[in-house]
Amino acid sequence: MTKQYHPETLAIHAGQESPDPATNARAVPVYRTTAYNFNNSEHGANLFALKELGNIYSRLMNPTNDILEKRLAALEGGAAGLTLSSGTAAVYFSVRNILRAGDELVSANNLYGGTFTQFDAILPNENIKVHLTPVNDFKAVEKAINAKTRAVFIETIGNPVLDVADVEGYAEIAKKHKLPLIVDSTFTTPFLLRPIDYGANIVIHSLSKWIGGHGTGIGGIVIDDGKFDWKDKKFALYNEPDGGYHGLKYATDLGPLAPLAFILRLRTVGLRNQGPTLAPDAAWIFLQGVESLALRIKKHSENALAVAEHLAKNSKVEWVRYPGLKGDPSYKLAQKYLPNGQGGMVVFGLKGDKDGKKATKFVDNIKLFSLLANVGDAKSLIIHSASTTHSQLSEKAQGEGGLHKDLIRLSVGIEHIDDIIGALDDALKLV
Repeated sequence: MTKQYHPETLAIHAGQESPDPATNARAVPVYRTTAYNFNNSEHGANLFALKELGNIYSRLMNPTNDILEKRLAALEGGAAGLTLSSGTAAVYFSVRNILRAGDELVSANNLYGGTFTQFDAILPNENIKVHLTPVNDFKAVEKAINAKTRAVFIETIGNPVLDVADVEGYAEIAKKHKLPLIVDSTFTTPFLLRPIDYGANIVIHSLSKWIGGHGTGIGGIVIDDGKFDWKDKKFALYNEPDGGYHGLKYATDLGPLAPLAFILRLRTVGLRNQGPTLAPDAAWIFLQGVESLALRIKKHSENALAVAEHLAKNSKVEWVRYPGLKGDPSYKLAQKYLPNGQGGMVVFGLKGDKDGKKATKFVDNIKLFSLLANVGDAKSLIIHSASTTHSQLSEKAQGEGGLHKDLIRLSVGIEHIDDIIGALDDALKLV
């Protein structure tokens, strides 16, 4: 698509030839195939040698996935995207596509529990040290960066405490030290925030959340801005010969494809050799979600703000966090980065609930909300984070990240706001 369409239009059309050239189908087909015929031996050899791009094997690439990748890259303002089997896989393989044993990562500490465990327990076992710093504490970030640092990682809105990251501030530091900035933008989606516009190099989404939007699939995507210079010798994975790919040096041997070095390496090493592939049926599910994302994320944000404002007035509620709530610690940053809506997440605590017993009673007795470990569904969801999604963190780590036992996490859905508030009020009467 050469014309500069608005995001709402890109969400429906980007990445797709219309109609499908093979069948004239208007909707995106699901290509359920393992492999693809080569035109001849030379064609096959060129594909494997990266002399031309095309379909080889569905572990590497699939036409359904390709449309989803192009569509979301267009929405984010990126050069290319790559789908993976989950958001967690997208985080892990993005980091490992840059760092090898002996390298170091600097990350904000207000992370999703699974990401925290990757950084705190798994990567250290692979001889990769991760420095966890308080979100937006740029002095701590600068102090943590050293000669072994290879990337900086943040979440746009931290899970579950909902602090908004100063993306531009992190990007300036990363650029100063010639490091890529990796941003998990799951909680914001490209309709609320495009991190690349503020200097991010790599953007990650869990497709299972608002992009899919209906709790029906697991998947992730990585989007590359295509502008980072990987020729710096400290990025050994890009400048030393890849023994698994005929001695290819990704930073210097890709010719006109050089801007896509990160994504091409992630595809050839990550997908081809390690296999965290997204199934085409799941990609098709997420394409349906992308089409309505602009409408849903607006409603999620409107409902979440109304919930936050309502809870803040209740005498049984001790505190409420929502970036769009006036007086919230992240309100000022939210006005800068999230002027079109602050997302669908609200967290709060009840008065006199240091041990979290009131929180669990509230969670166990609320109607309409589904008690489960997910966010971003059209349906309203609820969970007690300290005992579930972030239970693998030590009590000290939970406290350092701002997560306390009284925290109740709401993923506010798109039901009628009166029904959502009514369910919350009914549950509050029981505590």
